[in-house]
Amino acid sequence: MSVELTFLGTGTSQGVPIIGCKCAKCQSTDPRDKRLRSSALVRMDGLSILIDAGPDFRAQMLAAGVSHLDAILLTHNHKDHTGGLDDVRSLNYIDRKAAEIFCEERVLKTLRNDYAYAFAEHKYPGAPEWHIHLIDEKPFRVDSNKDSGELEWVHDVGYFYRKPDGSLEASDNAILEAPHQGANVVPIRGFHDDMPVLGFRFGNIAYITDMSRLPEEEMDKLTGLEHLTLNTVGYKPHHSHFSLEEALELAERIGPKHTWLTHLSHTFPCHRDFCRDLPPAVQPAYDGLTIND
Repeated sequence: MSVELTFLGTGTSQGVPIIGCKCAKCQSTDPRDKRLRSSALVRMDGLSILIDAGPDFRAQMLAAGVSHLDAILLTHNHKDHTGGLDDVRSLNYIDRKAAEIFCEERVLKTLRNDYAYAFAEHKYPGAPEWHIHLIDEKPFRVDSNKDSGELEWVHDVGYFYRKPDGSLEASDNAILEAPHQGANVVPIRGFHDDMPVLGFRFGNIAYITDMSRLPEEEMDKLTGLEHLTLNTVGYKPHHSHFSLEEALELAERIGPKHTWLTHLSHTFPCHRDFCRDLPPAVQPAYDGLTIND
């Protein structure tokens, strides 16, 4: 299984630069210091899989030239990771597919609240079209959505599916259980303060963001990695994210060939200087960076 991961955003919930901030990092002209909210695009065996769809979703899709997604995996329910989901409407229309969203039950509850109009019995025409696949700590399978049915737009009415007899059937935001047979994604349970969140492993690449604690029983899922992504927001201890020291200690224990830091705040030095401060096998990720298994 060949895997390619592109960092679409490597910043904190406020991004970098922060609105109104005049610090050296926020004023830097190095494009590697311009950080959108954390997200990544995984290409694996012909599949295009997005991890998190925050407020910068639209800009990230345009920058990466994305016109098709097979799945969107959500790590947790905070707005900097789910706030762009309304913008899948563009892909609904262009790709003629519902967005296949994989998330935990607790995340679904938040989506129902934040995007109530997308789950309404009689949806507003043009509301985003989703299929929700419920996941937990068990490995699950993501498949191509090419056979999931094509949406047809009826002006001022909404989306429908064309039935074999030629009639139209109104679409719905189905709630499904994610398949486990032939799993190609391994969830990694962690905690964001006291909130349960997920990271994901694809082949020999693992992506972990928004964690401050990784349970001992999850460590076996992280053996033999080529690339590991870990979050850190600063030098000081933080209630919901790894500090730099904690991230470096965890990376040393896991022992991947390469570790990439993400969810970075403006408290760190500019990219060029930060690289010099880190061990050789650890580097700050930046928006647009692509790594390969």
